[in-house]
Amino acid sequence: MSPAILLLLALGLALAGWLVARARAWSFQAIDDGARLRARPNYHGWYVALWIAVPMVLFAALWAAIAPGLVMQSVLADPAAANLPAFGFQRQTMLAEARAVATGAANAVFNQDAAGLVEPFRAAIGRFNLIGIATTLAIGLAGGAFAFLRLRPDFAARTRVERAVMALLLLASMVAILTTLGIFASLVFETARFFGMVSPLDFLFGTHWGPDPMASADNPDGSRYGAIPLFWGTIFIGAIIAMIVAIPLGLMSAIYLTQYASPAARRWIKPALEVLAGVPTVVYGYFAALTVAPAIRDLAQNIGIAGASSESALAAGLVMGVMIIPFVSSMADDSIAAVPQAMRDGSLAMGATRSETIRRVLVPAALPGIVAGVMLAISRAIGETMIVVMAASTAANLSANPLEAMTTVTVQIVAMLTGEGSFDHPATLSAFALGFVLFLITLALNFIALRVVKRFREAYE
Repeated sequence: MSPAILLLLALGLALAGWLVARARAWSFQAIDDGARLRARPNYHGWYVALWIAVPMVLFAALWAAIAPGLVMQSVLADPAAANLPAFGFQRQTMLAEARAVATGAANAVFNQDAAGLVEPFRAAIGRFNLIGIATTLAIGLAGGAFAFLRLRPDFAARTRVERAVMALLLLASMVAILTTLGIFASLVFETARFFGMVSPLDFLFGTHWGPDPMASADNPDGSRYGAIPLFWGTIFIGAIIAMIVAIPLGLMSAIYLTQYASPAARRWIKPALEVLAGVPTVVYGYFAALTVAPAIRDLAQNIGIAGASSESALAAGLVMGVMIIPFVSSMADDSIAAVPQAMRDGSLAMGATRSETIRRVLVPAALPGIVAGVMLAISRAIGETMIVVMAASTAANLSANPLEAMTTVTVQIVAMLTGEGSFDHPATLSAFALGFVLFLITLALNFIALRVVKRFREAYE
Protein backbone atom coordinates (compact mmCIF):
# COMPACT_ATOMS: atom_id res chain seq x y z
CA MET A 1 0.00 0.00 0.00
CA SER A 2 1.28 3.40 -0.90
CA PRO A 3 2.03 5.72 2.06
CA ALA A 4 0.11 8.39 0.15
CA ILE A 5 -3.14 6.54 0.89
CA LEU A 6 -2.51 6.67 4.65
CA LEU A 7 -1.47 10.33 4.33
CA LEU A 8 -4.69 11.25 2.51
CA LEU A 9 -6.66 9.30 5.10
CA ALA A 10 -4.98 11.28 7.88
CA LEU A 11 -5.67 14.60 6.16
CA GLY A 12 -9.31 13.69 5.53
CA LEU A 13 -9.92 12.60 9.10
CA ALA A 14 -8.10 15.68 10.41
CA LEU A 15 -10.34 17.91 8.29
CA ALA A 16 -13.42 16.19 9.69
CA GLY A 17 -12.07 16.62 13.22
CA TRP A 18 -11.36 20.29 12.57
CA LEU A 19 -14.94 20.91 11.42
CA VAL A 20 -16.50 19.00 14.33
CA ALA A 21 -14.29 20.67 16.95
CA ARG A 22 -14.94 24.10 15.48
CA ALA A 23 -18.67 23.51 15.57
CA ARG A 24 -18.34 22.27 19.15
CA ALA A 25 -16.56 25.49 20.14
CA TRP A 26 -19.32 27.59 18.56
CA SER A 27 -21.88 25.58 20.51
CA PHE A 28 -20.22 26.60 23.77
CA GLN A 29 -21.19 30.20 23.07
CA ALA A 30 -24.74 29.20 22.25
CA ILE A 31 -25.09 27.12 25.42
CA ASP A 32 -23.58 29.79 27.68
CA ASP A 33 -25.57 32.58 26.00
CA GLY A 34 -22.68 34.30 24.27
CA ALA A 35 -20.02 33.56 26.86
CA ARG A 36 -16.53 34.55 25.84
CA LEU A 37 -14.26 31.65 24.83
CA ARG A 38 -10.67 31.58 25.99
CA ALA A 39 -9.60 30.72 22.42
CA ARG A 40 -11.26 31.24 19.06
CA PRO A 41 -13.20 28.27 17.60
CA ASN A 42 -10.59 27.86 14.86
CA TYR A 43 -7.95 27.02 17.45
CA HIS A 44 -10.20 24.36 18.96
CA GLY A 45 -10.48 22.88 15.49
CA TRP A 46 -6.73 22.96 14.91
CA TYR A 47 -6.10 21.36 18.30
CA VAL A 48 -8.25 18.36 17.44
CA ALA A 49 -6.91 18.20 13.87
CA LEU A 50 -3.31 18.08 15.10
CA TRP A 51 -4.12 15.30 17.57
CA ILE A 52 -5.58 13.34 14.66
CA ALA A 53 -3.10 14.08 11.88
CA VAL A 54 0.26 13.96 13.68
CA PRO A 55 -0.09 10.46 15.23
CA MET A 56 -1.56 9.11 11.99
CA VAL A 57 1.27 10.51 9.88
CA LEU A 58 3.92 9.18 12.27
CA PHE A 59 2.34 5.73 12.23
CA ALA A 60 2.03 5.84 8.43
CA ALA A 61 5.77 6.54 8.14
CA LEU A 62 6.56 3.74 10.58
CA TRP A 63 4.22 1.30 8.83
CA ALA A 64 5.73 2.09 5.43
CA ALA A 65 9.10 1.07 6.84
CA ILE A 66 8.09 -2.18 8.57
CA ALA A 67 5.26 -3.46 6.36
CA PRO A 68 7.50 -4.84 3.55
CA GLY A 69 9.43 -6.89 6.08
CA LEU A 70 6.22 -8.27 7.59
CA VAL A 71 4.93 -9.20 4.14
CA MET A 72 8.19 -10.98 3.34
CA GLN A 73 8.10 -12.94 6.60
CA SER A 74 4.52 -13.99 5.91
CA VAL A 75 5.40 -15.19 2.40
CA LEU A 76 8.48 -17.10 3.55
CA ALA A 77 6.35 -18.86 6.18
CA ASP A 78 3.96 -20.07 3.46
CA PRO A 79 4.42 -23.69 2.23
CA ALA A 80 4.86 -22.34 -1.32
CA ALA A 81 8.23 -20.88 -0.29
CA ALA A 82 9.64 -24.24 0.76
CA ASN A 83 11.24 -24.83 -2.65
CA LEU A 84 13.10 -21.52 -2.72
CA PRO A 85 16.90 -21.60 -2.77
CA ALA A 86 18.32 -21.12 0.68
CA PHE A 87 20.36 -18.00 -0.11
CA GLY A 88 21.75 -16.05 -2.98
CA PHE A 89 20.84 -13.86 -5.90
CA GLN A 90 18.39 -16.36 -7.45
CA ARG A 91 16.30 -16.44 -4.29
CA GLN A 92 16.03 -12.64 -4.17
CA THR A 93 15.19 -12.49 -7.88
CA MET A 94 12.33 -14.98 -7.53
CA LEU A 95 10.87 -13.11 -4.58
CA ALA A 96 11.15 -9.78 -6.41
CA GLU A 97 9.41 -11.19 -9.48
CA ALA A 98 6.55 -12.61 -7.43
CA ARG A 99 6.12 -9.34 -5.53
CA ALA A 100 6.09 -7.34 -8.78
CA VAL A 101 3.32 -9.51 -10.24
CA ALA A 102 1.33 -9.38 -7.00
CA THR A 103 1.47 -5.59 -6.86
CA GLY A 104 0.66 -5.18 -10.57
CA ALA A 105 4.10 -3.83 -11.50
CA ALA A 106 4.64 -6.81 -13.85
CA ASN A 107 2.33 -9.02 -15.89
CA ALA A 108 4.08 -12.36 -15.41
CA VAL A 109 7.12 -13.91 -13.79
CA PHE A 110 10.18 -14.83 -15.83
CA ASN A 111 11.12 -17.73 -13.58
CA GLN A 112 8.21 -20.17 -13.41
CA ASP A 113 9.31 -21.40 -9.99
CA ALA A 114 8.27 -18.01 -8.64
CA ALA A 115 4.69 -18.30 -9.93
CA GLY A 116 3.56 -20.14 -6.80
CA LEU A 117 4.61 -17.18 -4.64
CA VAL A 118 2.36 -14.67 -6.37
CA GLU A 119 -0.81 -15.56 -4.46
CA PRO A 120 0.94 -15.67 -1.05
CA PHE A 121 2.38 -12.25 -1.80
CA ARG A 122 -1.00 -10.93 -2.91
CA ALA A 123 -2.73 -12.30 0.18
CA ALA A 124 -0.04 -10.98 2.55
CA ILE A 125 -0.04 -7.52 0.95
CA GLY A 126 -3.83 -7.30 1.14
CA ARG A 127 -3.88 -8.46 4.75
CA PHE A 128 -1.23 -6.03 5.93
CA ASN A 129 -2.80 -3.21 3.94
CA LEU A 130 -6.03 -3.75 5.86
CA ILE A 131 -4.11 -3.91 9.11
CA GLY A 132 -2.35 -0.64 8.27
CA ILE A 133 -5.56 1.16 7.35
CA ALA A 134 -7.42 -0.13 10.40
CA THR A 135 -4.61 0.75 12.78
CA THR A 136 -4.18 4.20 11.26
CA LEU A 137 -7.91 4.88 11.60
CA ALA A 138 -7.90 3.61 15.18
CA ILE A 139 -4.97 5.86 16.10
CA GLY A 140 -6.61 8.86 14.45
CA LEU A 141 -9.98 8.26 16.13
CA ALA A 142 -8.32 7.72 19.50
CA GLY A 143 -6.33 10.94 19.20
CA GLY A 144 -9.36 12.86 17.99
CA ALA A 145 -11.54 11.54 20.82
CA PHE A 146 -8.89 12.42 23.41
CA ALA A 147 -8.62 15.98 22.09
CA PHE A 148 -12.36 16.43 21.58
CA LEU A 149 -13.19 15.45 25.16
CA ARG A 150 -10.81 18.14 26.46
CA LEU A 151 -12.64 20.98 24.71
CA ARG A 152 -14.28 23.43 27.13
CA PRO A 153 -15.06 27.16 27.06
CA ASP A 154 -12.00 27.88 29.26
CA PHE A 155 -9.67 25.52 27.37
CA ALA A 156 -6.47 27.28 26.18
CA ALA A 157 -6.54 25.75 22.69
CA ARG A 158 -4.53 28.58 21.17
CA THR A 159 -1.61 28.04 23.56
CA ARG A 160 -1.56 24.31 22.86
CA VAL A 161 -1.71 24.80 19.10
CA GLU A 162 1.06 27.40 19.12
CA ARG A 163 3.26 25.11 21.19
CA ALA A 164 2.69 22.29 18.73
CA VAL A 165 3.52 24.56 15.80
CA MET A 166 6.69 25.74 17.56
CA ALA A 167 7.69 22.11 18.10
CA LEU A 168 7.15 21.38 14.41
CA LEU A 169 9.19 24.44 13.41
CA LEU A 170 11.97 23.41 15.78
CA LEU A 171 11.95 19.92 14.29
CA ALA A 172 12.14 21.38 10.78
CA SER A 173 15.07 23.59 11.78
CA MET A 174 16.86 20.58 13.27
CA VAL A 175 16.67 18.58 10.05
CA ALA A 176 19.70 20.29 8.53
CA ILE A 177 21.71 19.93 11.76
CA LEU A 178 20.79 16.28 12.23
CA THR A 179 21.53 15.55 8.56
CA THR A 180 24.96 17.12 8.90
CA LEU A 181 25.64 15.15 12.07
CA GLY A 182 24.54 11.96 10.35
CA ILE A 183 26.82 12.60 7.38
CA PHE A 184 29.69 13.42 9.71
CA ALA A 185 29.14 10.31 11.83
CA SER A 186 29.01 8.00 8.81
CA LEU A 187 32.16 9.55 7.37
CA VAL A 188 34.02 9.27 10.67
CA PHE A 189 33.05 5.60 11.11
CA GLU A 190 34.09 4.53 7.61
CA THR A 191 37.21 6.71 7.70
CA ALA A 192 38.27 5.06 10.95
CA ARG A 193 37.90 1.65 9.26
CA PHE A 194 40.06 2.84 6.37
CA PHE A 195 42.77 4.23 8.64
CA GLY A 196 42.80 0.90 10.43
CA MET A 197 44.04 -0.61 7.15
CA VAL A 198 46.11 2.25 5.73
CA SER A 199 48.28 4.64 7.72
CA PRO A 200 46.90 8.21 7.91
CA LEU A 201 50.42 9.49 7.18
CA ASP A 202 50.58 7.51 3.94
CA PHE A 203 47.15 8.81 2.97
CA LEU A 204 47.58 12.47 3.88
CA PHE A 205 51.18 12.92 2.76
CA GLY A 206 51.68 10.30 0.05
CA THR A 207 52.23 11.50 -3.50
CA HIS A 208 51.08 8.44 -5.43
CA TRP A 209 47.41 7.56 -5.88
CA GLY A 210 46.65 4.19 -7.47
CA PRO A 211 44.26 1.99 -5.42
CA ASP A 212 43.79 -1.54 -6.72
CA PRO A 213 40.30 -2.90 -5.92
CA MET A 214 41.45 -6.39 -6.95
CA ALA A 215 44.41 -6.50 -4.54
CA SER A 216 44.23 -8.33 -1.25
CA ALA A 217 42.53 -6.40 1.54
CA ASP A 218 44.47 -8.14 4.30
CA ASN A 219 47.77 -6.35 3.72
CA PRO A 220 47.15 -3.27 1.54
CA ASP A 221 50.01 -1.27 0.10
CA GLY A 222 49.75 2.10 1.83
CA SER A 223 52.04 3.75 -0.72
CA ARG A 224 49.25 3.42 -3.32
CA TYR A 225 46.87 5.60 -1.29
CA GLY A 226 48.70 8.92 -1.25
CA ALA A 227 45.99 11.56 -1.69
CA ILE A 228 48.18 14.66 -2.17
CA PRO A 229 47.66 14.62 -6.00
CA LEU A 230 43.88 14.56 -5.48
CA PHE A 231 43.92 17.42 -2.99
CA TRP A 232 46.18 19.45 -5.23
CA GLY A 233 44.01 18.81 -8.29
CA THR A 234 40.89 19.85 -6.37
CA ILE A 235 42.47 23.09 -5.19
CA PHE A 236 44.22 23.83 -8.48
CA ILE A 237 41.15 23.36 -10.66
CA GLY A 238 38.34 24.46 -8.34
CA ALA A 239 39.90 27.07 -6.07
CA ILE A 240 42.60 28.61 -8.27
CA ILE A 241 41.85 28.39 -12.00
CA ALA A 242 38.07 28.58 -11.63
CA MET A 243 38.26 31.44 -9.14
CA ILE A 244 40.65 33.42 -11.36
CA VAL A 245 37.86 33.36 -13.93
CA ALA A 246 34.79 33.65 -11.70
CA ILE A 247 35.75 36.30 -9.15
CA PRO A 248 36.83 39.13 -11.50
CA LEU A 249 34.10 38.50 -14.07
CA GLY A 250 31.41 38.00 -11.45
CA LEU A 251 32.38 41.07 -9.44
CA MET A 252 32.76 43.29 -12.50
CA SER A 253 29.41 42.17 -13.90
CA ALA A 254 27.77 42.95 -10.53
CA ILE A 255 29.35 46.41 -10.46
CA TYR A 256 28.22 47.11 -14.01
CA LEU A 257 24.67 45.95 -13.38
CA THR A 258 24.25 47.96 -10.18
CA GLN A 259 26.15 51.14 -11.06
CA TYR A 260 26.36 51.62 -14.80
CA ALA A 261 23.67 49.61 -16.60
CA SER A 262 20.39 51.24 -17.52
CA PRO A 263 17.18 49.64 -16.14
CA ALA A 264 16.36 48.24 -19.58
CA ALA A 265 19.82 46.68 -19.96
CA ARG A 266 19.67 45.28 -16.43
CA ARG A 267 16.32 43.60 -17.12
CA TRP A 268 17.92 41.67 -19.98
CA ILE A 269 21.49 41.09 -18.80
CA LYS A 270 20.84 39.88 -15.25
CA PRO A 271 18.41 37.05 -16.21
CA ALA A 272 20.69 36.06 -19.09
CA LEU A 273 23.63 35.87 -16.69
CA GLU A 274 21.71 33.78 -14.17
CA VAL A 275 20.74 31.31 -16.89
CA LEU A 276 24.31 30.02 -16.59
CA ALA A 277 23.46 28.66 -13.14
CA GLY A 278 20.66 26.55 -14.57
CA VAL A 279 22.65 24.85 -17.32
CA PRO A 280 23.26 21.15 -16.44
CA THR A 281 26.85 20.39 -15.56
CA VAL A 282 26.97 17.62 -18.16
CA VAL A 283 26.42 20.28 -20.82
CA TYR A 284 29.36 22.24 -19.45
CA GLY A 285 31.33 19.00 -19.50
CA TYR A 286 30.56 18.41 -23.17
CA PHE A 287 31.47 22.01 -23.95
CA ALA A 288 34.76 21.69 -22.08
CA ALA A 289 35.68 18.33 -23.63
CA LEU A 290 34.66 19.03 -27.22
CA THR A 291 35.38 22.73 -27.62
CA VAL A 292 37.53 24.30 -24.91
CA ALA A 293 40.06 21.51 -24.32
CA PRO A 294 40.93 20.98 -28.03
CA ALA A 295 41.17 24.75 -28.52
CA ILE A 296 43.61 25.08 -25.60
CA ARG A 297 45.67 22.14 -26.87
CA ASP A 298 45.88 23.58 -30.40
CA LEU A 299 46.77 27.04 -29.08
CA ALA A 300 49.53 25.61 -26.90
CA GLN A 301 50.98 23.63 -29.80
CA ASN A 302 50.85 26.67 -32.11
CA ILE A 303 52.89 28.75 -29.69
CA GLY A 304 55.47 25.99 -29.27
CA ILE A 305 54.43 24.33 -25.99
CA ALA A 306 55.13 20.61 -26.32
CA GLY A 307 53.17 17.92 -24.55
CA ALA A 308 49.87 19.82 -24.27
CA SER A 309 47.08 17.35 -23.50
CA SER A 310 43.54 17.30 -24.85
CA GLU A 311 42.47 16.75 -21.24
CA SER A 312 43.81 19.52 -19.07
CA ALA A 313 43.19 21.21 -15.76
CA LEU A 314 43.04 24.56 -17.55
CA ALA A 315 40.08 23.51 -19.70
CA ALA A 316 38.12 22.17 -16.73
CA GLY A 317 38.96 25.20 -14.59
CA LEU A 318 37.99 27.75 -17.24
CA VAL A 319 34.61 26.16 -17.90
CA MET A 320 34.01 25.66 -14.19
CA GLY A 321 34.78 29.33 -13.63
CA VAL A 322 32.22 30.34 -16.24
CA MET A 323 29.68 28.03 -14.58
CA ILE A 324 30.02 29.66 -11.15
CA ILE A 325 30.07 33.28 -12.33
CA PRO A 326 26.36 33.65 -11.41
CA PHE A 327 27.05 32.61 -7.81
CA VAL A 328 29.59 35.41 -7.37
CA SER A 329 27.67 37.94 -9.44
CA SER A 330 24.31 37.42 -7.78
CA MET A 331 25.64 37.69 -4.22
CA ALA A 332 27.82 40.69 -5.08
CA ASP A 333 24.92 42.34 -6.91
CA ASP A 334 22.60 42.01 -3.92
CA SER A 335 25.28 43.16 -1.48
CA ILE A 336 26.24 46.25 -3.49
CA ALA A 337 22.60 47.15 -4.05
CA ALA A 338 21.96 46.88 -0.29
CA VAL A 339 24.58 49.53 0.59
CA PRO A 340 22.71 52.61 1.89
CA GLN A 341 22.24 55.33 -0.69
CA ALA A 342 23.54 57.85 1.86
CA MET A 343 27.02 56.30 1.62
CA ARG A 344 27.03 56.75 -2.16
CA ASP A 345 25.73 60.29 -1.95
CA GLY A 346 28.21 61.21 0.79
CA SER A 347 31.15 59.97 -1.22
CA LEU A 348 30.05 61.80 -4.36
CA ALA A 349 29.37 64.95 -2.34
CA MET A 350 32.94 64.87 -1.05
CA GLY A 351 34.16 65.06 -4.61
CA ALA A 352 34.91 61.40 -5.30
CA THR A 353 34.31 60.08 -8.77
CA ARG A 354 31.96 57.20 -9.44
CA SER A 355 34.85 54.74 -9.83
CA GLU A 356 36.44 55.95 -6.59
CA THR A 357 33.11 55.58 -4.81
CA ILE A 358 32.79 52.02 -6.05
CA ARG A 359 36.36 51.12 -5.16
CA ARG A 360 36.62 52.79 -1.75
CA VAL A 361 33.04 52.82 -0.44
CA LEU A 362 30.67 50.40 -2.08
CA VAL A 363 32.92 47.34 -2.44
CA PRO A 364 34.32 47.54 1.13
CA ALA A 365 30.81 48.06 2.53
CA ALA A 366 29.47 45.10 0.53
CA LEU A 367 32.47 42.89 1.29
CA PRO A 368 30.60 40.48 3.64
CA GLY A 369 28.15 39.56 0.89
CA ILE A 370 30.90 39.36 -1.71
CA VAL A 371 32.95 37.03 0.49
CA ALA A 372 29.87 34.88 1.10
CA GLY A 373 29.35 34.61 -2.65
CA VAL A 374 32.98 33.68 -3.23
CA MET A 375 32.85 30.99 -0.54
CA LEU A 376 29.66 29.60 -2.05
CA ALA A 377 31.34 29.56 -5.46
CA ILE A 378 34.43 27.78 -4.10
CA SER A 379 32.28 25.15 -2.41
CA ARG A 380 30.38 24.65 -5.64
CA ALA A 381 33.58 24.33 -7.64
CA ILE A 382 35.22 21.92 -5.21
CA GLY A 383 32.20 19.64 -5.37
CA GLU A 384 31.98 19.59 -9.17
CA THR A 385 32.54 16.22 -10.80
CA MET A 386 31.18 16.00 -14.34
CA ILE A 387 33.29 18.77 -15.86
CA VAL A 388 36.48 17.32 -14.39
CA VAL A 389 35.67 13.80 -15.60
CA MET A 390 35.03 14.95 -19.16
CA ALA A 391 37.69 17.65 -19.51
CA ALA A 392 40.50 16.88 -17.05
CA SER A 393 40.45 13.05 -16.98
CA THR A 394 40.63 10.75 -13.96
CA ALA A 395 44.43 10.55 -13.77
CA ALA A 396 45.92 11.64 -10.44
CA ASN A 397 48.79 13.94 -11.35
CA LEU A 398 50.82 16.17 -9.03
CA SER A 399 51.87 19.02 -11.30
CA ALA A 400 51.63 22.80 -11.50
CA ASN A 401 51.28 22.69 -15.30
CA PRO A 402 47.66 23.58 -16.13
CA LEU A 403 48.00 21.94 -19.54
CA GLU A 404 48.38 18.47 -18.03
CA ALA A 405 45.62 16.03 -17.08
CA MET A 406 44.50 16.07 -13.44
CA THR A 407 41.67 14.82 -11.29
CA THR A 408 39.89 15.85 -8.11
CA VAL A 409 38.66 14.27 -4.89
CA THR A 410 35.04 14.07 -6.00
CA VAL A 411 35.93 12.25 -9.21
CA GLN A 412 37.84 9.60 -7.28
CA ILE A 413 35.00 9.23 -4.77
CA VAL A 414 32.65 8.42 -7.64
CA ALA A 415 35.18 6.06 -9.19
CA MET A 416 35.69 4.14 -5.93
CA LEU A 417 31.99 3.82 -5.06
CA THR A 418 30.50 2.98 -8.47
CA GLY A 419 32.38 -0.26 -9.08
CA GLU A 420 31.70 -3.73 -7.75
CA GLY A 421 34.30 -3.56 -5.00
CA SER A 422 33.55 -4.75 -1.49
CA PHE A 423 32.87 -2.17 1.20
CA ASP A 424 35.42 -3.99 3.35
CA HIS A 425 38.21 -3.27 0.87
CA PRO A 426 40.48 -0.25 1.50
CA ALA A 427 40.04 0.93 -2.09
CA THR A 428 36.32 1.43 -1.49
CA LEU A 429 36.74 2.78 2.02
CA SER A 430 39.22 5.35 0.70
CA ALA A 431 36.25 7.20 -0.82
CA PHE A 432 34.94 7.90 2.69
CA ALA A 433 38.34 9.13 3.84
CA LEU A 434 38.48 11.47 0.86
CA GLY A 435 34.97 12.69 1.62
CA PHE A 436 35.89 13.29 5.26
CA VAL A 437 38.92 15.38 4.34
CA LEU A 438 36.86 17.32 1.79
CA PHE A 439 34.23 17.90 4.49
CA LEU A 440 36.88 19.35 6.82
CA ILE A 441 38.27 21.58 4.06
CA THR A 442 34.82 22.97 3.28
CA LEU A 443 34.18 23.51 6.99
CA ALA A 444 37.45 25.43 7.31
CA LEU A 445 36.53 27.63 4.35
CA ASN A 446 33.20 28.42 5.98
CA PHE A 447 34.91 29.38 9.25
CA ILE A 448 37.27 31.68 7.37
CA ALA A 449 34.35 33.27 5.56
CA LEU A 450 32.49 33.84 8.84
CA ARG A 451 35.53 35.52 10.36
CA VAL A 452 35.95 37.84 7.39
CA VAL A 453 32.25 38.68 7.30
CA LYS A 454 32.15 39.37 11.03
CA ARG A 455 35.17 41.64 10.92
CA PHE A 456 33.96 43.88 8.09
CA ARG A 457 30.35 43.85 9.20
CA GLU A 458 31.37 45.31 12.55
CA ALA A 459 33.34 48.00 10.71
CA TYR A 460 30.47 49.19 8.50
CA GLU A 461 27.36 48.82 10.65
